[in-house]
Amino acid sequence: MGLFDDDFYSTKVSRRHDRKVESNRGWKRKKHSTGWSTLQVSIVSSVLSAIVAVLLFSFITGLPSSKARYGSGGGAFFGGDPDPFSRISTAAAKVVPAVVSILNHNELSGGDPAQAALGSGVIFKKEKGKAFIITNAHVIYGASDLEILTSSGDSKEAKVVGQDVISDIAVLEVDDKGITSVISLGDSTSLRPGETVLAVGNPLGLGGTLTFGIVSYTSRVIPVSINQDGNYDWEQEVIQMDAAINDGNSGGALVNLNGELIGINTMKIADMGVEGLGFAIPVSEVMKSVDDLMEHGKVSRPYLGVYTLDLNNPFTGLSEEDRRDLMLPKDVKEGVIVLEAHGPAKTAGLKLNDVIVQLDKQPIHSTLDLRKYLYGHKKIGDELEVGFYRDGQLQRVKVKLADKPADSELEDDIYDEGQNGDSDLGFGFEELEPSP
Repeated sequence: MGLFDDDFYSTKVSRRHDRKVESNRGWKRKKHSTGWSTLQVSIVSSVLSAIVAVLLFSFITGLPSSKARYGSGGGAFFGGDPDPFSRISTAAAKVVPAVVSILNHNELSGGDPAQAALGSGVIFKKEKGKAFIITNAHVIYGASDLEILTSSGDSKEAKVVGQDVISDIAVLEVDDKGITSVISLGDSTSLRPGETVLAVGNPLGLGGTLTFGIVSYTSRVIPVSINQDGNYDWEQEVIQMDAAINDGNSGGALVNLNGELIGINTMKIADMGVEGLGFAIPVSEVMKSVDDLMEHGKVSRPYLGVYTLDLNNPFTGLSEEDRRDLMLPKDVKEGVIVLEAHGPAKTAGLKLNDVIVQLDKQPIHSTLDLRKYLYGHKKIGDELEVGFYRDGQLQRVKVKLADKPADSELEDDIYDEGQNGDSDLGFGFEELEPSP
């Protein structure tokens, strides 16, 4: 059943009206023939129809209409190729050699290659005997050993240059022996809805797989859970497309019909009754992270230094007793509980069980709000005013933001404090939000 009462909605005009018929009565005057003959009209109409058809074909397919070639049967066709779909195979031939399969031999695989986590990557640069590969950070998560397989079947050990969980981008390096193809970078800012795109990757271990579809939406904003705890703590701007995406496609290439990289495939919505909802990070955003990772091994962002828990997070099991211990006013229902304070936050005096509700007097309801304000409005070295509740009283402190340390340093710091039993809310290390 459709949106209307009928199964199908028709725009046809009703024919139930009286037709007026001109009367042939009256006096008649002999007409002198001064116009074209029927044959002449037919010829001119045929030529005009052919011209219009060619122009429409050229407009729809994007093929040039000014050049005519002759096929084997003697008939003329216009444009560079009679089959517009050949552009897909041409683009694929250009891109596939620059896309690699990634095998993440983490501790869960137990050394069995068949159990390795799968993903994809894109070769974007060759320099000084090294080839550099873009992929998703979640593809290499927990890796103890990374292996890449090229389109020609060569296996190479990969080293992590840098990774960033916020943008979900990582850069790997391998030796460039036998690697001859590097992908061309396109312009994701010029994408239009309906544009044909190709997804190339390693779904389910089937390397070099190609699917195609259209751009469904050019700049969709999708909430994501960085640590996969079911609580949204970041928003990702992505290209939405209907090309088929499956496990293992993550980190692969989304390209246009010129074979240019316009996005890195990163996720899809997989649910009962859901089809054709795939997403890719625009290359314009990808390269911002890549440039930082290549230069610094990380993406430089302002660092406050708090590990947090949302006050209204339904998955944490915060008891009524815990809420009473926070001593919050009854009208305070949202905010961010400080579980650990490090760096700038610790220096400023923030500590366990402080509940942050404002940054620069702007309301903060969640870790997502905190992170968006921090990364969107502040720079390293800026001063930030933090409004928080402690023992039922609203207090404010000034914090000078620093450069965020490497993730390994933060994890070591948190682990040491966790071992010392500093948290009295009973949440383990794995449940802490990544530190903004």
